[in-house]
Amino acid sequence: MIKVVDIWKYFDNNAIIKNVTASFEKGKTNLIIGQSGSGKTVLLKCIVGLLEPDNGNVFYDERNFTKMNIADKQIVRKELGMLFQGGALFDSLNIEENVMFPLNMFTKYTKEEKLERVNFCLKRVNLGNINHLYPSELSGGMKKRAAIARAIANNPKYLFCDEPNSGLDPKTAIIIDNLIREITKEYNITTIINTHDMNSVMEIGDNVVFMYSGEVWWKGTREDILHSSNKELNSFVYASELLKKLK
Repeated sequence: MIKVVDIWKYFDNNAIIKNVTASFEKGKTNLIIGQSGSGKTVLLKCIVGLLEPDNGNVFYDERNFTKMNIADKQIVRKELGMLFQGGALFDSLNIEENVMFPLNMFTKYTKEEKLERVNFCLKRVNLGNINHLYPSELSGGMKKRAAIARAIANNPKYLFCDEPNSGLDPKTAIIIDNLIREITKEYNITTIINTHDMNSVMEIGDNVVFMYSGEVWWKGTREDILHSSNKELNSFVYASELLKKLK
């Protein structure tokens, strides 16, 4: 589980994140949603340590990440998997080398052990026999699956996904959503997904945090969304014609 408690973040004396408290459960797909400028990306960066909160604390399974020294933070970072917007594969490396990258950084495995792990992860995301292809040779959906393989290569306890469906067609987006959910449950990972894709929310949103103007404005499940009377949440959610029909 990951907890954030009373998080504040300022830029140029402006509070971008205001007194945010939330819990993200293990083995669940935890989604942070909100319109552009709501603070969800800044919150995610505070959680993973790309930004330091000005006030408040981030806990990884009761470990206070915010108060740790650099060496202890590095230990926690080895337990993180990251799926970046667009996949962020290294163009100069083939897929095998991309997936092996975190293993080279954080493990002392032999070359044979690393290759075995790479092949396992690629198989898990339904990508076989593409080890020696380069990212430019893959479709958008294949790139995202390869990026997921890289994110889980080091057996992470915590998985962070930033707009995982960005740039994908609806059918491929569903495949990526289901894959993230399957991996989360299969390996009992604490997964946090930053998204504005309401189709993803309604498909896999075990726990949903809605950010509005830098604050946590609403919390619940995807089922709770359909019965919410929160004006700002409804305005955001039912901007989609599909979800208006569900309401």
